[in-house]
Amino acid sequence: MPDIRLPDGSTRHFDGPVTVAEIAASIGPGLAKAALAGKVDGRLVDTSHRIDGDADLAIVTDRDPEGLEVLRHSTAHLLAYAVKELFPEAQVTIGPVIDDGFYYDFAYKRPFTPDDLAAIEAKMGELAKKDEPVTRSLLPRDDAVAFFKGLGEHYKAELIASIPSEQDISLYAEGAFTDLCRGPHVPSTGRLKVFKLTKLAGAYWRGDSKNEMLQRIYGTAWAKKEDLQAYLTRIEEAEKRDHRKLGRALDLFHLQDEAPGMIFWHPKGWSVWQQVEQYMRRIYQDHGYQEVKCPQILERTLGEKSGHWENYKENLFTTESEKHDYAIKPMNCPGHIQVFNSDLRSYRDLPLRYGEFGACHRNEPSGALHGIMRVRAFTQDDGHIFCTADQIQPEVTDFNRLSMAVYRDFGFTDVRTKLALRPDKRLGSDETWDRAENALRDALAACGAEWDELPGEGAFYGPKIEYHLKDSIGRSWQCGTMQVDFSMPQRLGAEYVDEDNTRKTPVMLHRAIVGSLERFIGILIENHAGALPLWLAPVHAVVLTITDRQSGYAAGVAERLKGAGFRVLADLRNEKITYKIREHSLQKLPYQLIVGDKEMQADSVAVRTRSGEDLGAMPLDALIARLSEEVAARR
Repeated sequence: MPDIRLPDGSTRHFDGPVTVAEIAASIGPGLAKAALAGKVDGRLVDTSHRIDGDADLAIVTDRDPEGLEVLRHSTAHLLAYAVKELFPEAQVTIGPVIDDGFYYDFAYKRPFTPDDLAAIEAKMGELAKKDEPVTRSLLPRDDAVAFFKGLGEHYKAELIASIPSEQDISLYAEGAFTDLCRGPHVPSTGRLKVFKLTKLAGAYWRGDSKNEMLQRIYGTAWAKKEDLQAYLTRIEEAEKRDHRKLGRALDLFHLQDEAPGMIFWHPKGWSVWQQVEQYMRRIYQDHGYQEVKCPQILERTLGEKSGHWENYKENLFTTESEKHDYAIKPMNCPGHIQVFNSDLRSYRDLPLRYGEFGACHRNEPSGALHGIMRVRAFTQDDGHIFCTADQIQPEVTDFNRLSMAVYRDFGFTDVRTKLALRPDKRLGSDETWDRAENALRDALAACGAEWDELPGEGAFYGPKIEYHLKDSIGRSWQCGTMQVDFSMPQRLGAEYVDEDNTRKTPVMLHRAIVGSLERFIGILIENHAGALPLWLAPVHAVVLTITDRQSGYAAGVAERLKGAGFRVLADLRNEKITYKIREHSLQKLPYQLIVGDKEMQADSVAVRTRSGEDLGAMPLDALIARLSEEVAARR
């Protein structure tokens, strides 16, 4: 005779066991129709789930974030159902929910084509209209293995065989299709109305390049058609902003097979890099950081002491010399501890802040590489603060304020803060992790920040604050981090002499604001669609001549602007001015300065902005003042 407590504080009494669907119906027909799942005592369940005792219950609809996840997970199964209907010999593998959608991996004798994708999507629509019930059942592990082997689904059988034998296996069936899944799912396929298959890709079985290549079909699902259309519009806009395309078009950088995951920066791209690096260097200097530089290659023994060899070995580039093993550093922190350890430190020296534009290398899988966003060689605006436990809160609080100011300068005003907590695989005691996590909470609270918590997503050596930046088309990018580390300084023998003349281990704060400079520049390119603000733009302006008569004057204008500190080109070619304007507009230069006989006689330039606005004739001194103000304001 369960009592069911609802989110509004009311309680409903039932005379016997009751399902989530029955409870929704007792509240009203509208809710019964809208219910996709339930949350019983905080656990997501199907609407068919039966409740035997007292419980807290929330009915999940498509208005809830969990409801959207249930829709997408169920649509992934609908995708697999459609593939099996059209291509019976295909084998299904895994199909998880991802940001804004889902994917499913298949093994099939030939590559799927765009025409196949259209046919699969149409079949999904047909199956959804049948409104077939989605039902859950349990099988013993070995029976489930035999069931899928009997269907010829060897990948599913392999997955289930890796599950402990004492566990029952959760299966979901809809029509002629049965799949392995822990659920929950929508009550019937008719709830799946708004979806779109988006692209094809390759993927290794279980993400291991030693295994066979599978075919991955990506899709998206939404509660409303207008939400789907907004998403597709955003994807179309994102493709226009793809930093890889813009990097080539704007002559910023390139990548090639001989250096996978490593970047060839062209002069214009390196100019952008320098603006970001020099800006961050000034941030270092203005906030008490001492810049250091540490070796690129360190001996294995140091990596073993720090924990990196054990926890990152598969991602390390290693080498051997004179019977010693070495690794190219994946992180800068062990090197900074060596600088700290090079002298006897006092409590009066703390907090001690080191900064380094440290080049790191990680042997990322080739399938994970993505332009300059995910690379094998990268440079961080890395810093480490050595401090006492009492100094954690003020240091983290100051860092939080500083980070927000930096993000505003780069044009990001919507920043979400998240706190990533202890992972299963970690160094240190629970007591140490409690101290570290609470220190970060206290610091965020001290500066009035709001944050979300991410259980299990901290680094192996400590919890971390993450800063997620929302760009101009609504995408979120995780950039900065602040991590508290009680373990590594102790493992590597860092000590200072305290006020009572005893030796103590400092706390180490790992911090970065933009993170990987390569990735951050990629984010900037996409955020601004290649039209970088003046202070970051590789070329501030180009001086264009109308005829050859103005060549000498135009060259002189360019030199005067360069002398004032601006990055300027002179286009003296004997081409039509309309051709020059169009060509440089494609390069997204902030200003075009056009000079004809009239401007030459008046010692001025005709100023045209990147947006096409004509500012008219302007004396050079007035232009320099305008550009200087715009650079200083970082607009």
